[in-house]
Amino acid sequence: MSADFWAGYISGAVGILTGNPLDLIKVRLQARDALSSQTATSYVRQFESKSALVTGTAAPVLGYGALNALLFVSYNRSETAINAALNVPSNLWTTWFAGAIGGQATWVVSTPTELIKCRAQLSSPPASSWSIAKQVFKTEGIRGLYFGGAVTALRDSVGYGFYFWSYELTSKWVESSRQNSSTFSQDAAKVLLCGGLAGVVSWVSIFPLDVIKTRVQAQTFDATTTPLLGSSASPPQKRMGAVEVARNAYREGGARVFFRGLTVCSVRAFIVNAVQWAVYEWIMLELGQGRHKRVEPI
Repeated sequence: MSADFWAGYISGAVGILTGNPLDLIKVRLQARDALSSQTATSYVRQFESKSALVTGTAAPVLGYGALNALLFVSYNRSETAINAALNVPSNLWTTWFAGAIGGQATWVVSTPTELIKCRAQLSSPPASSWSIAKQVFKTEGIRGLYFGGAVTALRDSVGYGFYFWSYELTSKWVESSRQNSSTFSQDAAKVLLCGGLAGVVSWVSIFPLDVIKTRVQAQTFDATTTPLLGSSASPPQKRMGAVEVARNAYREGGARVFFRGLTVCSVRAFIVNAVQWAVYEWIMLELGQGRHKRVEPI
């Protein structure tokens, strides 16, 4: 396996373990108004037991490790191919498109991983990722694991385009604002800062899509009203698609509903992606594959 595969895999798993508690809150806020008052106490109550801290992590640790590995390998290869085909140096345009291609390539892993994670985090009583996966496969087959795949693919493509674009852009800004010589602590601080900002930018760019994705995937196969959606309306006859879910969400709370949980998500995104990029860059450096490319401005 290539260096970027292992660096991506390990950094993805570390990132999930780091940010799962805040991700749990984010998903519950997106799916229903579980934290109406949004006080400090109401946030703490989301972790009714120690196991709540790792609720739904089994699928993401396995899935996102593979997803992150596929993402970085696809991104690196795509950028090299695009630059060679266009005969241009690396720039922020090609970085965005390579990131979008890398995000699209993760669809095969991200869709079932996201579906299992969301349902595990929203289940009451709590259910393991493995039990959720078995239930979905038993009742719906392999197609059930890819429910909501279209909106997930769109979210990943756009989001990862901005993810790599913002990382390279902020890296360029930091490099231009400091002296030529740099220390290990300065390099580490740069990676942490740029990685954290990249995570925030990418999530802000696709958060409404993520809200829709969460609500789509929270629907169960029997299409009855469930605690996952927290709705008191009469049961629908079939599961809704992304467009219908978006319309219902807008009728429920206007445009604000598409940004519910964004604050929590942004805090989580900064922490997780700062750690994730630091681990990735460190492993790549240890394997003799440090990133030293020059990125031209748009």
